[in-house]
Amino acid sequence: MKTILVTGANGYLASYIVKENKDKFHWIKMTRQDADLSDPQAVYDYVSKQDFDLCFHTAANATTALCEENSSLAHKINVESTMKIVDACKEKGARLIFCSTEQIFNGVEASGPIDEEQTPCSVTVYGQNKIECEEYIHEHLEDAIILRYTWMMGLSFEGVKASPSIVKNVMNALLYQEPTLFTCNEKRGMTYAKHLAKQFEAITRLEPGVYHVGAQNDKTTYESACYVAQKLGASQKAIEQYILPNTKRYADRFRDYRLNADKLASQGITFGTFESNVDELLTDFGWKK
Repeated sequence: MKTILVTGANGYLASYIVKENKDKFHWIKMTRQDADLSDPQAVYDYVSKQDFDLCFHTAANATTALCEENSSLAHKINVESTMKIVDACKEKGARLIFCSTEQIFNGVEASGPIDEEQTPCSVTVYGQNKIECEEYIHEHLEDAIILRYTWMMGLSFEGVKASPSIVKNVMNALLYQEPTLFTCNEKRGMTYAKHLAKQFEAITRLEPGVYHVGAQNDKTTYESACYVAQKLGASQKAIEQYILPNTKRYADRFRDYRLNADKLASQGITFGTFESNVDELLTDFGWKK
């Protein structure tokens, strides 16, 4: 049985994937208590002492506002600590699976869906951090898989705390009767994290390279929010009252950073459509009306 060191083990994707694949691998769960990513040397010291076949590096500061406010700290966490992990993997001859993001394309003006050959261009610190990480991996590690995620969605369950997502945001707006803005001037992928967790074992066997992870979605974020609200059984009146169109955000330039996941589909790893993902998620948790 192979051993996987997973960073950010308490995070949503990491905890979900570990729970789903707990009997398929031996897991070493690295958290902030083991090594804080704001201290890259401490990260290297911890990782270099572990015995593993594969490192699944999920840990990062993905909060756009925080990265913008303190770019030097974001660089330490997102870039410098990743470099140390890459170095340790190279020394051990271990495979790396690195979690990247659609946000490396938020400066691209071409329409999506975007394939793996598109040159990244980001206008945010977080996206730029991930681009720098990818470049370092390409330069220093041959056996690496880079997964670029769309917005991953889900709900919390035992042992797994979900991150904010379109589904949670719509639920909060409706349940707490809080009018909430959803962007009209963007299209992005939104994917039920269950599909990643269920297919993780197959992902570990992929050839080294870059792969896009995401369900197909032709809706804007506002249209996506309305779809979720409808599936939750909200009335049209409630939708008009609490699910509000944000026409000002990105009014200067429409953002379309949906990812084309055909490369993974050719390997039998598929994610379906946004609509099917939402329907499955709400059915799993007993919310679909």
